[in-house]
Amino acid sequence: MTDGITIGQAAAFAGVTVKTIRHYHQHGLINEPRRDRSGYRRYGSADLLRLIQVRTLAGAGVPLAQIAAILDADPDRFAAALVSVEQQLTNQIDELIARRDMLHRLAGGDRALLPDHACAFLNRFPDLGYTADDVTTVREALVLVRALVPEGFDKYLAQIERGLDDPRYVSLTQRCWRAGDWEPNDPRIDQLAAELADHFLANPWLLPVLTGLQDRGDGASRYQLLTRHGEDRKPAWARLAVLAETHLRSAGIDIAHQTPTD
Repeated sequence: MTDGITIGQAAAFAGVTVKTIRHYHQHGLINEPRRDRSGYRRYGSADLLRLIQVRTLAGAGVPLAQIAAILDADPDRFAAALVSVEQQLTNQIDELIARRDMLHRLAGGDRALLPDHACAFLNRFPDLGYTADDVTTVREALVLVRALVPEGFDKYLAQIERGLDDPRYVSLTQRCWRAGDWEPNDPRIDQLAAELADHFLANPWLLPVLTGLQDRGDGASRYQLLTRHGEDRKPAWARLAVLAETHLRSAGIDIAHQTPTD
C-alpha cells in the first residue's frame, strides 16, 4: 500500500483546488513532499494539516505573505499577529464601505464630487429660473474650483450663494449663460460684459474671489483652466470673461490672473 495521498486527494480533502496547493508551494507555505517511485508527490497527515491551516487563514483574509510567520509563531505572537490582521481587515471593510457610499452618492448625480452643502446650494437654482443646463454649468465649475483651489472653495461658494439673493445678479448670470449661444463677435457681449462689470463695481461684495490662487506658483494655469472651461462648446463665454475682466481692471479692481485673449 502506498503511503500518503496524491495532490488531487489532498485538494479534495482540504476543500481547495490543485492549482491552489501549487500556489501555496510557490509561496513556501507548504513544503513539497517527496515523490514516490511512480513520480507522484505523496502528502502525509502533517502536510494535510498544514494545508488546512493555510487554507483557513487565507480564507479568513490573512495575506499569504503573512501566513507562514503566523503559523510558525509561538502562542503569544500568533495571537498578536491575528489581532494585527483583524485590524487590517477592519480598515479594508471601512474602505469598502466608503466606496459603497460613494457609489450611492454617484447614483444621485455628481454628489460624490461635491460636499453636501454645495449640492444643497445647487438645489436652489431651478427655483430661481435657471435651466438644467445652467445647473450643470455651475456644478462643473464648482467641481473644478474645489479641485484647483480647494482652500478657497467654501468662501467662493458663499460669495456666489450670496449673489442668489440679488435679483439683478441672478438676471445677469442667466443672461451670461444664454450668451454662450451667441457668436463671439456679437455686440451684445460687449454690452453684457459692461453691465456685469458695473454691477460688480457697485456691489463689490458680489464679486467671487478665489482665495489662495495668487499664492500659487501655477496660479495662472489654474485660473486659465477655470475661466476657459466650456470655451470649446461656447466660445462666446471666453470673450465675455475677457471683456468683463478688462472693465474691472480699468476700474482698479485687481484680478489675480487675467484670462488670455489669444
